[in-house]
Amino acid sequence: MKNIIFIAPPASGKGTQSDMLVEEFGYEHISTGNLLRNVAQEDTPFGNDIKQRLTTGELISDEIVNELLKTTLEKLGNKNFILDGYPRRLYQVETLGAILTELNITDFIAIYLDIEKDVAMQRSLGRITCNSCGASYNKYYEQLKPKQDGICDKCNSILEQREDDNVEAFNKRFETYLENTKPILEFYRNQGMLREVKVEDEREDTYKNLKLVLEE
Repeated sequence: MKNIIFIAPPASGKGTQSDMLVEEFGYEHISTGNLLRNVAQEDTPFGNDIKQRLTTGELISDEIVNELLKTTLEKLGNKNFILDGYPRRLYQVETLGAILTELNITDFIAIYLDIEKDVAMQRSLGRITCNSCGASYNKYYEQLKPKQDGICDKCNSILEQREDDNVEAFNKRFETYLENTKPILEFYRNQGMLREVKVEDEREDTYKNLKLVLEE
């Protein structure tokens, strides 16, 4: 299977699709956000510095993110990966390309999850999550509802909706994402490396579309 650079709008189901790929094919799911949070848990000067920056909302420099990403990719060996959350800007595409070239990683494609805005909005506004175990549900989709309203199936904790899961905030996030990623999509499309996967109503159908692309 090919290595994947995942590019997807908010509420497109990228996390769910990544989890399914990890379970079936053993992909390593690399999220730049998780990399930073993991480092922040380390009781080291560097870890404490990152923790402080995350707590105060201070931006983490590209240099730090790039070094963490490079180190993580180096440790993978021949294991296939899904890169999630990077690149977010066009200039980061060049940086990522340099890292992959240096590590001699050539077998990868960029995959864009194509979802209609109104569908993504419904997914976003219906999302409820468990702060205890991180499980996610959706009150508007039967197959994604918890068995008991407002209660997590996994740990019986109370489910909550994010404060920023509202129409105004969603519209801003969605439009900002499209604006920032349009040049990234164009770059990978011009390089012949972009594949677009249609997001279906059922996640299993989306997953079938995704696997067809990976098997090309």
